[in-house]
Amino acid sequence: MNISFRVDGSTKIGTGHVMRCLTLAEELRKNGHMVYFICRLHEGHLCNKISDKGFIVIKLNQPVIYNNKSNQPKHASWLGLSQKQDVQETIQSLISSKVIFDWIIIDHYAIDKTWEKEIRNHISNIMVIDDLADREHDCDILLDQNYYQNANTRYSNLVPFTCNLLLGPEYAILRDEFIDLRKLPKQKNKQKTILVSYGGSDPTNETLKAMNAIKKIHTTMLKSHIVIGPANTNIDSIKKHCDQNNFILHFNIDYMAKLMHEADFAICAGGSITWERYSLGLSGILTAIAINQIELCENLKKLGIDHYLGVSGMVTEQSIKKKIETFLKIDQINLLSKKSRIFVDGKGKKRVMNTLTAVNNN
Repeated sequence: MNISFRVDGSTKIGTGHVMRCLTLAEELRKNGHMVYFICRLHEGHLCNKISDKGFIVIKLNQPVIYNNKSNQPKHASWLGLSQKQDVQETIQSLISSKVIFDWIIIDHYAIDKTWEKEIRNHISNIMVIDDLADREHDCDILLDQNYYQNANTRYSNLVPFTCNLLLGPEYAILRDEFIDLRKLPKQKNKQKTILVSYGGSDPTNETLKAMNAIKKIHTTMLKSHIVIGPANTNIDSIKKHCDQNNFILHFNIDYMAKLMHEADFAICAGGSITWERYSLGLSGILTAIAINQIELCENLKKLGIDHYLGVSGMVTEQSIKKKIETFLKIDQINLLSKKSRIFVDGKGKKRVMNTLTAVNNN
């Protein structure tokens, strides 16, 4: 099959959408399918990273300032222009590529059925990756890998009745290194080891907040790994704090699975990192750094695996410190680790790929 991804990354959007698409794309390529990416040149775009992975990237022009209108999706401004303009540019790019595509996979909060109905005239099969359930889609497959207690009803009346719904962590898209490390026993650390990671951009600088919280805990029995991405605008101040406080800084890394496997617990955001953590038995102290993470974090709290502190603006260094001390005082890390590993089995991307193939063959 020839498959195209319409996805963007930027300083504002973050890196998560692109990263999960890359993971699925690599699985598809490994199984003989041709994969292309269509991305707009936003500030902080990830086109070079995608190209470095060996994929062809069709680049859409850098956007101008776009004012969201009331009848558009909440995240409409993330496109940088209207859906009509974006889909027209996308169609022109597809025609210029001279490739006949079997599928387009859309991972973009600013795109809804308005865009999808237009693209269907050129690509017959559409898959959407979403987790907001806040707009209508015209698609054949919808993937939402997150955990919601109302998962079976969230997309009622938002997708065609013929749509194949792939819902929940059993469809979590994980890179091979996470799947491979699941087979190895988790090591025991002499020092309690913390992993701090708030995504590729961390626009509210939660990383520094967590570092300051750790500093307030007066113990030599802590080891802290700080992970930041290329879209983080606070690199200099974070690096300075790491140098002064013996934190171990990791910038734009490709070995996150190794760090998760070695850590005792994480201080992090919600989002796709959740299923990576769970696959390796890593519980966490969570902060919602975006509106779309709130419902997920609240549901995760009910599972009893993670500790949810609240939305970023409400979370303080002191509240993080108290939760860290809770983790250090009680011996529940092993129990939480076993519980989270059961929840994510690592076979999600194969299930997604098999559905794409099955629907295409019908």
